[in-house]
Amino acid sequence: MHTGKSYKLAEFLLWTRRSICWLLLYGTIPTVLYQVFDIKWLAIPWPVVAMLGTAAAFIVGFKNVQTYNRTWEARQIWGGAMGASRAWAMMCRDYIGDADRARKIIYRHLAWLTALRYQLRAYRSWEAAEKSYNREYRKLYTIPEREVALEDELLKYITKEELESISSKNNKATQLLSLQSLALKELNTEGLLEHFRFLDMHAMLREFTSHQGKSERIKNFPYPRQYATINTFFVRLFCVLLPFALLGEFNDFNEHISGALKGYMVWLVIPFSVLISWVYTSLEQVGESTENPFEGNANDVPISQMSRAVEIDIREMLGETDLPPALQPQNDIVL
Repeated sequence: MHTGKSYKLAEFLLWTRRSICWLLLYGTIPTVLYQVFDIKWLAIPWPVVAMLGTAAAFIVGFKNVQTYNRTWEARQIWGGAMGASRAWAMMCRDYIGDADRARKIIYRHLAWLTALRYQLRAYRSWEAAEKSYNREYRKLYTIPEREVALEDELLKYITKEELESISSKNNKATQLLSLQSLALKELNTEGLLEHFRFLDMHAMLREFTSHQGKSERIKNFPYPRQYATINTFFVRLFCVLLPFALLGEFNDFNEHISGALKGYMVWLVIPFSVLISWVYTSLEQVGESTENPFEGNANDVPISQMSRAVEIDIREMLGETDLPPALQPQNDIVL
């Protein structure tokens, strides 16, 4: 997540510079052929490309709205999980008759948050995090889940025996919730957790399971590929055809001006076609970087920071003073 007031124009231009280079090439070739080699039949009617541009604008706008909705839903899910986590810690502290076992259950919950965020940062083939312009931008920040192995992180919260029991499982976060359920059952059987409180806490486990399932739904179901594909096709087709449609329009300007620019107005096709096309390609690139809110991009939902903030709150509830530091933005980016 970007925590600054806005991205700097220089950052944005650097991020999109590969597209700008291609657009410059798309604009230069037809202009040179038209003006230098006098191939006038290259000009195509402007209304044809204008209609294509309108269609591309609609589909780009539709994609950006939907990808924003995916990111906002992910933020709501994790906001709900953070609030429920604080409530869970208070319930464990105040409901369970054995303080040591209550602390163990609370720490196991922190392990669940850790395992879940590691799972959500795993790579998927449709994600854009590994594209060249995003890999380059990642030099400005770090992804906490890529810095430390999951096993080392989990050992801060659970025992080695518990880690070994879940290490061979595919979904470690689910297994940790299962261990929580078994722990509540034992406490209820031993009389250390009253039955109505047991039911109350078990309802919280179902809520955590729901938050996990919603997060996994966003992670494992991409923005529909048919819409993403046609969006790319339309934008690229528009960018390729746009200079051809501007040739005739700018050539006509020569009849209405005088001076040094007369006869050379066609060369303005290059900068103007690049500028117009850059708007479309940039919107497409922004939508692409927004559609997967857990992949490790600069525009992700900051699940690492949120989890650390909740961990600090919970451990302060337990009276601890040796707390981990809050995650700070790096170059205005925090994950």
